[in-house]
Amino acid sequence: MAKENTVLTIDVGGDNLKMAEFAFPAGGAIELRAFAFRKLEMEEENPGIAFAHAYREMIAENGFTAKRVRLSLSGQSSFSRLSKLPPLMGGKGASRIVEFEARQTVPYPMNEVVWDYQLIRHTWEEHRVETQEDGSTLEIDDTHEEYEALFVAVKNDQITCYTDVIQDSGKDIVSVEIAPVALFNAAKGGGQCRDDECVLLLNIGGQGSNLMIADHNRAFIRSIPIAGDSITHQVAKEFGIGFAEAEELKHRHGFVALGGAYEEPESEVAATISKIARNVMTRLHGEVSRSINVWRAQHGGNAPTRVLLSGGGSTMLYITDFFHEKLRVPVAYLNTFGAIQIAPAVDKEALQAVAPMFQELIGMSLRDVTQCPIDISLIPRSIRKQKELNRKKPYFYISAFSLIVCLLIFSVGVHKRLNFDKSRVERVRVRVDETTRKMDEVNRLMSSFNVAKGRYDEAMAFLKSRSVWTDMLTELQSLIPDKMWLTTVEGYDENAAAAASGGEAAPGGPFGPFGGPPEANADVSDTAIPDLTEVQQLRLVGYTMVIDGNDLLETKFRNKLKTSKFFSSEEDGSVQLKYVPDKPGLFNLTSFEMLVKLKEPIKK
Repeated sequence: MAKENTVLTIDVGGDNLKMAEFAFPAGGAIELRAFAFRKLEMEEENPGIAFAHAYREMIAENGFTAKRVRLSLSGQSSFSRLSKLPPLMGGKGASRIVEFEARQTVPYPMNEVVWDYQLIRHTWEEHRVETQEDGSTLEIDDTHEEYEALFVAVKNDQITCYTDVIQDSGKDIVSVEIAPVALFNAAKGGGQCRDDECVLLLNIGGQGSNLMIADHNRAFIRSIPIAGDSITHQVAKEFGIGFAEAEELKHRHGFVALGGAYEEPESEVAATISKIARNVMTRLHGEVSRSINVWRAQHGGNAPTRVLLSGGGSTMLYITDFFHEKLRVPVAYLNTFGAIQIAPAVDKEALQAVAPMFQELIGMSLRDVTQCPIDISLIPRSIRKQKELNRKKPYFYISAFSLIVCLLIFSVGVHKRLNFDKSRVERVRVRVDETTRKMDEVNRLMSSFNVAKGRYDEAMAFLKSRSVWTDMLTELQSLIPDKMWLTTVEGYDENAAAAASGGEAAPGGPFGPFGGPPEANADVSDTAIPDLTEVQQLRLVGYTMVIDGNDLLETKFRNKLKTSKFFSSEEDGSVQLKYVPDKPGLFNLTSFEMLVKLKEPIKK
């Protein structure tokens, strides 16, 4: 079930406290559910104490359940002024102008007061007649427009002494205003003041009176320190009695004496009180007249065409006749109860007795259903800050929730990413381990391969070396000139030969001990040349037929060596040739001994 919309309105008067709870049914009129009224004995030093005591008792006794509260304060505790703004200013910069005006006129430091203003747009038509050069007249109607600012200021401590008590009871303060503004809104919202007339609203309270002039859409407010208690004080002084007894005497016998010739009442007490009341009302009328003159002279306002009375001090008998006589305009009581409905449970007789004092409460209730003409808020800064904080709390909670969700999403994402990365690392680790095992296997196989290859290369080298001598001898046979033949072919290593001879050259020079003919050398070759590990040269021994000189053999043989793949044909001693002297009976045969250097040594 939807929660019903209700509001508790509280009006703190000079000597009384009024409460009313209103409900706002969907599609229905404002309904008065409950009300309460109590006299207050205000302490001048701390009025909040009496208010707190009465407030708690009235809440408990009347069962007010509304959580929202609208509060109005007595006009005597406020400072208000209506100021004209410079031409063409309008709404632009109005706050600075009004603030400057407030600083100049408010009798308290601005940091000690709560203030607000209402910008009022004022238009009027001016009719004038201008004389032309030819003597004719011209009627001109001009429409003028200007802006006025109605500002109200109240000391901060005069508000917080009430708002603190209300907040401590768990209720939410939605507006704070002064009683004259609430009364003005009630008269406008209740249809008691039309927009095409000028009406004087006079609220006569206990300690003071509030005067409001509703001139079309304009407003003028003034507080007057003359009211019902002024009569009570004069009665107490006249009869030498206390204030409470004088108040009771005033309510029992009091009325406003009529002007002119009239028959006085039989009771001297009533006659005396009526005269006192007329004297006080005359003083009040004087202030009202001065206020009207100020309104008309300084603000160019219209004269009131009607007067509407309200407040507890306005219930005195013949008071409407008095003001009708003085102001010479119709005078009636302000009644805004037509704008609301009264719940069946409300005691209508008790309400009728205090009805003139409940107009402000109705005016505050109208704020929930319509845009009031004067919307001035005097909520203290502490409450505004708290409301602003409360208004931002949902956004803070949403932001905090969003942050938590983002963190959760981020953590989930990070967790998933970590798990994904871990799975990838695990997969990579498995593959790395597998690859490592394969690499180890490959390295092991490569080692085996290298060992086998070494054995293979050794065998191949051995097999290759076996065919070298055959190929070399075959090629040597093809290179030897036709007039030459060999008797001895053997390997020779000069370094090995030198080592065998103790570091000295072998006998017979590079040919070792072979200095004689081949037959002579053949017997000693085995003893002169040790076992060779490497063959660098070939030692060739044979015969040739020398025809054109001794170098013929060397020249022809050297030329053929250039085409060989086994023998070196360089000119740096790669071929060494030695001829052996001829022996008798060899028939032009010459023996020779030759050393031929190999391009690549042959391992043995």
